Amino acid sequence: MLFWHVPAPNEAMLISGSKRQAQDTQFRIVTGHGSFVLPVKQKARMLSLALREAEITEDCVTQQGIRLNVRAVAVFKVGDDTVSIANAARRFLSEQSRMEELVGRIFAGHLRSIIGGLTVEQIIRERDRVAQEVKEGSHSEMEKLGIVVDALQIQEIEDTSGYITNLAAPHVAAVASQARIAQAKADQEATEREQQAAALKAAYERDTAIKRAGFLAETEQSNAQAAQAGPLAEARASQEVIEEQTALAERRAALAAQQLEAQIRRPADAEAYRQRTLAEARRDQVKFEADGSAYAERALAQAQAEANTARAASLRDGNQELIAANRIVENLPALADAAARGISGSSLTVLNGADGVNELATGIIGQGLAILEALKQPPAPANLNGGARSQPQVPRGASQV
Repeated sequence: MLFWHVPAPNEAMLISGSKRQAQDTQFRIVTGHGSFVLPVKQKARMLSLALREAEITEDCVTQQGIRLNVRAVAVFKVGDDTVSIANAARRFLSEQSRMEELVGRIFAGHLRSIIGGLTVEQIIRERDRVAQEVKEGSHSEMEKLGIVVDALQIQEIEDTSGYITNLAAPHVAAVASQARIAQAKADQEATEREQQAAALKAAYERDTAIKRAGFLAETEQSNAQAAQAGPLAEARASQEVIEEQTALAERRAALAAQQLEAQIRRPADAEAYRQRTLAEARRDQVKFEADGSAYAERALAQAQAEANTARAASLRDGNQELIAANRIVENLPALADAAARGISGSSLTVLNGADGVNELATGIIGQGLAILEALKQPPAPANLNGGARSQPQVPRGASQV
């Protein structure tokens, strides 16, 4: 409507010319709602309640006489209560655009006074304290102006004399030294880690190469075995054939040996045994013949000796019987010769070896002794009919040849 005015949420409407006044103000303050403004009779003006910012740059001198250039920022606004609005309206209603400049000058004055009582070290370390003291120092003035300070921050402190730089130099050097040490340690750790990583990488590459070589060797071995499978199988088959042929040859050799044993060796052994037995029999026969001849000669010699002895005795004593015996003895060589010829012309076979030869020799010796005893007997009377002389009787137990 034409006569209805409504202020914005961050504005206060000041209506002058109205009879209704609040307390001791000459105008009516309307916030948050609208109001009728009568033309010609009343006049309405708007006062901004928005937040404002004032930048402060001031050249200050500390308690030590060191000049500092301080930059700060103040955030403020007109208070929401009617007293603050009325105070601000009386002072800034026509100069609202200069409100930041005016407030900044007020804060600059208080900032110089606060910094003048502090050292550089305190200002640097206790910036909040400086800002709080500036706010507290300007509180009464801001209240009169209807200003509420929301925040005051010191942004930068510049030292044209280099005091702050020199003050920070030892710390800077220490920090730089620590930084270099830390960097050296970091470089050392990084180098060690790089070396460890390189060692691990080399070990991994070595293990990989070894495994790859092992796989390649196994592959080549498998390929070689596969390539040699045919010749190896052929060689094994040839070996089996050779073994079978060898076994067959051994069996044939064993069979031949058995045949040789049955057909040649045993008959040869039998023939050798037969020949050996015949040779032993011939040897025994020859020995027997030699023994018989020797015995006959010995018996003949003995008989001749005895005959000679008897002849001598008979001649000496005139014994006719001994003379007759002497004659018989004279015929004894002819008898022995005949007996020897008969034995030599005969074929004797001794079946019981040496025992048979001994028995034969014993029999011959017994016959010889029987003949000798017969010769000792007196001769028989001569045949009156002129017949031949009878042969001497062979003693009992002697074998005729």
